[in-house]
Amino acid sequence: MSVMQPAATVRASEGMVCSVDHLATQAGIAMLRAGGTAVDAAVATSAVLSVTSPHLCGMGGDLLAVVVPPGSDPVALNASGRAGSGADAQRLRDEGHVVMPFRGDIRSVTVPGCVDGWLALHERFGTLPLAQVLAPAQGYALDGFPASPTLAASVERVADLPDAVDLTGSGPVSSGTRLRRRGVGRALAAIVDQGRAGFYQGEFGEGLLALGDGEYSEDDLATSQAEWADALSVEAWGRRFWTVPPNSQGYLTLASAWIASGLELPPDVADPLWPHLLIESSRQAGHDRLAVLYEGANGRALLDQRTLSRRRARIDPDVAAPLAEGYHDGDTIALCAVDRHRMGVSLLQSNASGFGSHLIVPGVRIFLHNRGVGFSLEAGHPGELAPRRRPSHTLSPVAVTNPAGGLCAVAGSMGGDGQPQILLQVLARHLVNGQPPGPAVAAGRWVLSGGLTGFDTWREGADAMTVLVEGHAPPSWADGLSQRGHRVEVTENFSHAFGHAHLIVAEDDHLAAGSDPRPRFGSAAGY
Repeated sequence: MSVMQPAATVRASEGMVCSVDHLATQAGIAMLRAGGTAVDAAVATSAVLSVTSPHLCGMGGDLLAVVVPPGSDPVALNASGRAGSGADAQRLRDEGHVVMPFRGDIRSVTVPGCVDGWLALHERFGTLPLAQVLAPAQGYALDGFPASPTLAASVERVADLPDAVDLTGSGPVSSGTRLRRRGVGRALAAIVDQGRAGFYQGEFGEGLLALGDGEYSEDDLATSQAEWADALSVEAWGRRFWTVPPNSQGYLTLASAWIASGLELPPDVADPLWPHLLIESSRQAGHDRLAVLYEGANGRALLDQRTLSRRRARIDPDVAAPLAEGYHDGDTIALCAVDRHRMGVSLLQSNASGFGSHLIVPGVRIFLHNRGVGFSLEAGHPGELAPRRRPSHTLSPVAVTNPAGGLCAVAGSMGGDGQPQILLQVLARHLVNGQPPGPAVAAGRWVLSGGLTGFDTWREGADAMTVLVEGHAPPSWADGLSQRGHRVEVTENFSHAFGHAHLIVAEDDHLAAGSDPRPRFGSAAGY
């Protein structure tokens, strides 16, 4: 096995930021150096990514976060958008749809929550002026930024969209091509000048209403999409794990970690038993996800230890267990930030699939997400598309605290349905097998694949899934998993299909971080 990408662990004494774009990471570090909090850093980083990474995220998408304030329990921010007042599941069924349209249909676009998320985070935990926090993003939007390798490779997907001219209008885009997004810069300036009204009732909001043609009302856009909630938590591996309650699928990270923490993971991660036990923990935790995950689902009930104990008892170390009940490319960014006071933030921001719905608000040229694919079109399902309802959501930020309550780690990953599986492996490598953050993040992974879009993994049932194994994972994994009854497919090394994960851990007197090498443009930086 040859390792083709670096696996460095970055260490710093005061603060740390990780993201998929070094420009964004440095913007976050600038906020920490200016005396800002981890939230100031996270919002600045997220805003830059909204400019430089439209193939992954933007102001036309959603945002979820977990914040660990010093001396307090973590809190969760849900800034996922709601369907417009004109949402009508029956109309879609009458047109022959059995699942939500994936692209090119405004009905799969919920009101974007990203900007409301920034403002809620900043209002509660920020200390720097909002203008200062958003200034780096405005600068890159107006003055230009070099295209990342992943953006350059993705632009051809939207080459036929006239309103993507910011990305395509100057000819072929390669890594380093300077791009400007002046409409996005105007939208950022409007937020600084007028707050949320400058965005949701400004040029962006007017454009969204026009595109919606009755799908949204002015009241829909006047209502903030951001809500604070108590974070869900469980104990696993001697720590406490925290995430955002449903409609987020983050409970699956917690459930699978709790299940796995009662199993004997081998000390050698090359032993095929190691991935087998984690795969089985993930399958047992998530096989009923489509039935039980929706807005308003009882997160604590989903983590009921009696239920999870029964699921753990079904796991056989020698064979993939049958479950009686009922290509991976989710495009999202995860970022993590920790400040000198050990406030930690795990923030995820997403267009759902790459460039989202492929619908763009003219003028500001902001791509709209397609997060509405998380709705059900089954009549009577608790997650059925309905006005002002949130869809089930793949974004799964996670924080870990130590037994005394202080920050242990913050982590996050892109990866559609696979986010909890990716986080489970990264955290197990670090917390159980003692790997530093860099190697833990860079190591080869597995993900469960049951569909084509990265958002339909569970649709055919957990018994029908293929286990995708990354090419640079230990060679012993594929044979060992096949012998245990898993359907296995080995893919390329360091594939985007296995997420872009980041991990920051608080050690005795410093911070240590690993940023995923898979995006080939990301970084962890500290000071």
